[in-house]
Amino acid sequence: MTVHTGHQHTTASCAWEQADMCADNRPGHSVHLLQLRLAAATTTKWRDAIVVSIAASGWIELAPLDGGAIVHVWNHEDLTTELQPGTPVALHTLYNVLTAGRRRVSVLVGQQTERLAG
Repeated sequence: MTVHTGHQHTTASCAWEQADMCADNRPGHSVHLLQLRLAAATTTKWRDAIVVSIAASGWIELAPLDGGAIVHVWNHEDLTTELQPGTPVALHTLYNVLTAGRRRVSVLVGQQTERLAG
């Protein structure tokens, strides 16, 4: 089951769709439908970036295309099969949604506490 919010760029898997997906809606866990709708409604808060590095532990290092400081985000899933260094992404800086293509995930934005080893 895929949830469509009426916007092409806000498609996400629901927590109940896959048994191995986390039902927790805290940052870095399942993306909530309201989170997607709010992110879609605040288009000026999206920030384009390139994946610099990614670790199986969930940490992703992003280089913003606007020349800003490196940003570290975390998601509980191992996204190393979906994202590789050089992948273009967008980060919603207000509602903490990371998008790559049609994939949307909730992320925890913060300081990295471990070395990124992929």
